[in-house]
Amino acid sequence: MKAPWLVAAAILALATPYPVAAQGPSASKLPDLSGTWQADSPDGPITVIVRPDSSASFGDEIVRWRIASDTVYLAIGGEWLAYNFSLRNGTLTLSGGDLEEPIALARIGPPTPRPEGTAVPPVPGTPPAAAGGVLAGS
Repeated sequence: MKAPWLVAAAILALATPYPVAAQGPSASKLPDLSGTWQADSPDGPITVIVRPDSSASFGDEIVRWRIASDTVYLAIGGEWLAYNFSLRNGTLTLSGGDLEEPIALARIGPPTPRPEGTAVPPVPGTPPAAAGGVLAGS
């Protein structure tokens, strides 16, 4: 498995859909991924907070996300990273991107607010899926 921050980065990509481009299927068909999620790792549990404001947190890291269809885009280091995701029976599974193997997370509660005075990182550019389909995230 890659470094825990890479796994966390993939996890941080997920949040409640908010339509910013609608071409094709309705954005309302995208799953609600907001909440507090947890996964096991060799270094212990990973807790990720995914918020409906397009931010997500892992420890002190805050990132911006976008989703399109079954792909999550995460803005890190001025560029977008892409991961596949699925949500079934309360389990969120991420795969692809720089993950060597899929990772499964369980929703353990609602999201907590972003710490006061902490901004959502800027958008580095348009993710590849923005050219067509449904894109969510603000």
